[in-house]
Amino acid sequence: MNDTARQLLARIEAIDAAATDNRLRAEAYRRVADELKDAMGSATSPDGVVTVVAGPGGAIASVTFSERARETDPAVLSADVLRAIGEAQAAAARLQADVVRRGLGDTELLDRVLDSDEQLFGAPRPVAAAPPPARPVAREAPQEGEFDDFSVFDQEPTR
Repeated sequence: MNDTARQLLARIEAIDAAATDNRLRAEAYRRVADELKDAMGSATSPDGVVTVVAGPGGAIASVTFSERARETDPAVLSADVLRAIGEAQAAAARLQADVVRRGLGDTELLDRVLDSDEQLFGAPRPVAAAPPPARPVAREAPQEGEFDDFSVFDQEPTR
């Protein structure tokens, strides 16, 4: 085999290897996309009265109340709902980050998204799946205006 034929064969092999690599990446992206569609996080209030399920992007899939909801002070119930929503959304986000990390590995884009979430919401970066932290059994009702501060959303993101 002459030198030109060897070079041509080497180029064909490189193209075949690149095509195989691209096919494997496309399959990994499809798997990640499928898993992300099913990434749901749930949280239950400390008193067990409210359970919230959040899906991809933080969309609330369901809010359920136990029978004790009828006996719960409305302010406490409201605080329980808001807290459970936040915790369910955070759980869904952690699951989504884990899906991306397992499927695609750590990426610069994922790191930037997680950094932004940490700055905006004060949520720590997701780590390997761990049991949720223990929550207090009881807490006081929220003070007037406690959940009214949305000024953080008016800020420009930092880069």
